[in-house]
Amino acid sequence: MLYSLFTYFNSLFGVSLFTYISFRAIIAGIMALCISIWFGKWFIHWMTRHKISETQRDEKIDPAAKEKKNVPTMGGIIVIVAILFPCLLLGKLTNVYMILMLVTMVLMGLLGFTDDYIKTFRKNKDGLNGWVKIAGQVLLGLIVGLTLRFSPAVTMNEVVSSHIENNIEVVDKTPEIKSTQTTIPFVKHHNFNYADLFSWLGETNKYRAGWIFFVLLTVFVVAAVSNGANLNDGMDGMCAGNSAIIGVALLVLAYMSGSVVFAEYFDVMYIPGSEEITIFLATFIGALVGYLWWNGFPAQVFLGDTGSLTIGGIIGVCAMIIHKELMLPLLCGVFLVESLGVIIQTRVYKFYKKRNRHVRVWRGTPIHDHFRKSIEDVRKYDPTCTFVFKGSENKHHEVKIVLRFCIVTLILAAVTILTLKIR
Repeated sequence: MLYSLFTYFNSLFGVSLFTYISFRAIIAGIMALCISIWFGKWFIHWMTRHKISETQRDEKIDPAAKEKKNVPTMGGIIVIVAILFPCLLLGKLTNVYMILMLVTMVLMGLLGFTDDYIKTFRKNKDGLNGWVKIAGQVLLGLIVGLTLRFSPAVTMNEVVSSHIENNIEVVDKTPEIKSTQTTIPFVKHHNFNYADLFSWLGETNKYRAGWIFFVLLTVFVVAAVSNGANLNDGMDGMCAGNSAIIGVALLVLAYMSGSVVFAEYFDVMYIPGSEEITIFLATFIGALVGYLWWNGFPAQVFLGDTGSLTIGGIIGVCAMIIHKELMLPLLCGVFLVESLGVIIQTRVYKFYKKRNRHVRVWRGTPIHDHFRKSIEDVRKYDPTCTFVFKGSENKHHEVKIVLRFCIVTLILAAVTILTLKIR
């Protein structure tokens, strides 16, 4: 809205500032932070007054469940509102990537809200059927993947360079193309093309197969990251803190991809128009930091699936748009470990249960639960269980666990960005 207005009146003094990505991103981020804090206060007060809180947590999962009783949930609404308004005001709403990010936020927000509604108002702690969640994530993945495939506004330049000619900087680019190429960490002067996996199909068919693979990969990434963020949302400030750090790394990568200068310097593909994602990610970071004002220990509001699924969807879709999805296992390493921990724990427990043995790999999953439970906490409900990794006998306070997880994510984010130079 304001972007179009100020572009129209760009001849006025100072108005042209709004055409600069960096200026709009900073303003949008500050605006999102302020909205998140202000709206968060009103939202918590309204939810508390109407006695709308999360379904009582299971003490088997969370030893501090009693302390968190009657805390309002659906805090993801705070994050969504704080992102939405700055983007509508300062974003370029004709940009295909901005549209995709807004669609992602709304669809995943609705999916998570439905799950929270069932848990909160119908008092069904299982919430939305798992297959319905997967179907919603698959739908979003298909929308994003097919848009990137068929939209004429989605193109890329594999290589950009510049030189001085007659004291003027001239930018040289390879032709704009639609491609399934992606950036490979640690490898210089080389982007991997998924179509090359299907060279055996012939020159024409390999590109069709490559795009089918790319769309399916988009579906997988959206589902994997959103579920990973959901699992990470188990302690006060955990998911929001980790996601804000991941958002900063993605903002840097998106800015590089949308800038000819930085794309050349870091030797990454140039994606025209992707710089607009920087505006969205700035609001994403600002909204999460503002949300932490209320979600830090002791939390006055919980994200709920409304927030965690939305956050994961945003991260996954953003990575696919800027073709940096192969960096997600490193950047979102905490989410990956949380997901793998649950899968391994569940498989091992079920395997041995058939043999009348109770074996746990860790004291609890997702992995952050392992650190906040003692062996006595687990054996209180499962006296006969044995452990593969007992770890320290002492359990840690969740503030320490959250801080350490965020430090790990900060290191992973820094290494992810460094991979573009250590090549």
